[in-house]
Amino acid sequence: MSEYDVIVVGAGNAALCAALSASENGARVLVLERAPEEEKGGNSYFTAGGFRFAHEGLEDVVQDILTDLSDAERDQIVLPSHSRKFFYDQLMDVTHHQADEDLAHLLIDRSRPTMAWLRSHSIRFVPMFGRQSYLVDGKHHFYGGVNIEAVGGGAGLVEAELTRAAKLGVEIRYGTAAVGLLQSEDRTVTGVRVRTKEGYASITAKAIILACGGFESNPEMRVRYLGPGWDLCRVRGTRHNMGEGIKMALDIGAKPYGNWSSCHACEWDISAPPYGDRWVLDNFQKHSYPLGIMVNVNCERFVDEGEDYRNLTYAKFGREIMAQPQRTAIQIFDQQTVHMLREEYRIKEVTKAEADTIEELAEQLELDPQQLAATIAEYNAACGDQKYNPAILDGKTTTGITPPKSNWALPINKPPYVAFVTTTGITFTFGGLQINTKGEVQDMTDQSIPGLYAAGELVGGLFFENYPGGTGLMSGSVFGKLAGESAAAYVGASATENLATVSG
Repeated sequence: MSEYDVIVVGAGNAALCAALSASENGARVLVLERAPEEEKGGNSYFTAGGFRFAHEGLEDVVQDILTDLSDAERDQIVLPSHSRKFFYDQLMDVTHHQADEDLAHLLIDRSRPTMAWLRSHSIRFVPMFGRQSYLVDGKHHFYGGVNIEAVGGGAGLVEAELTRAAKLGVEIRYGTAAVGLLQSEDRTVTGVRVRTKEGYASITAKAIILACGGFESNPEMRVRYLGPGWDLCRVRGTRHNMGEGIKMALDIGAKPYGNWSSCHACEWDISAPPYGDRWVLDNFQKHSYPLGIMVNVNCERFVDEGEDYRNLTYAKFGREIMAQPQRTAIQIFDQQTVHMLREEYRIKEVTKAEADTIEELAEQLELDPQQLAATIAEYNAACGDQKYNPAILDGKTTTGITPPKSNWALPINKPPYVAFVTTTGITFTFGGLQINTKGEVQDMTDQSIPGLYAAGELVGGLFFENYPGGTGLMSGSVFGKLAGESAAAYVGASATENLATVSG
């Protein structure tokens, strides 16, 4: 008999939520992490820790989620509601109505209860003052739907979850990569094949939960599924998400699902290392482009920087940068907006230029001075005179140029001018495994593979072509909790069945 009821593969947010959930439902849980302990946390460690979830505004969330806010802090906050309908509409809008309806409703309906569940496990949350609000009339006006983060960001989230898992008696083995699934003749998954520095071994359990990320760290798979050139992009997070969890499930007949040719990618400092830096974390991102413009090395604008809130465009604009010459985009701001840039623009590890004229700025950036000056002059002439408000979709748009800037179109005419050089940083891939509403992995005939569950980035079917910011950690938490509950119930039912057989 196995020493464990449930094995969770991975140790990021989705995996740890699965482990917490299975454990609190009575299962003996083992977590297997491919990375060494000093590189723990998966992609979750490198995030800002932001969550998008359904709620009815500030008075709703202070009850059991933002429980640490003082009265003075409450008075400084304007937090719009984020209803289930609004959440659904935004998810469907950015994915062009391709998201799996059942998964979408599960995610949205369980999002707020799952946030309260996380808080009950000692995960603390605070408003995202520095990144998701603007100070308007003396109050912090939050926008875009991603307004609350875990204390300490993604790193703090993972550390808190690990601390809680240890208190519940969850065992974690680092440096242990799951490389294959064990099955009995009736297709039931009975354990995993693992690789450590000592060699190979098999570990049995009554249920397995795969929550070990997508294939974004694997350059061969990136090129195979995302296309030529994707082997050259930077990876925002862990170097250990090599797609092994997906591959081992496909090897036993699991059904590939979702948008395999697309991914979450964003604007990333061009001087960032090939993989995530555990000191800088997500601060290589450069997400204030709605306050300025972006040009490529030919001094051409190539996206509508004001198409929508940053939270709904940054994950697809990263892919647009990959299509530009030298996979490079330059963000340009002036003194009207530079003080509003997000905090990640103020770190010392930044690729930046500043000058009193556009031509001097271009020379520092090794761009054509006349061409850059012409592009900005054309943009400035196209800016209208509507009132500017960065906290809402203000409709301050350009006219007569392509691409337009649909909101926040301020002319760039107040020197000194400041530029930041970016490239593409991939976060996670969208293609993965198909699960049902119990978190059970489906096979090619749309039947559940007994004993196999999945959660997190390796679940396909939620995100297509784009992604609403803050949904990754939320979906990892929702589907991790679901997989843990279902796996524990499956183990309990199996034990009852075995007992009945023995008694009979």
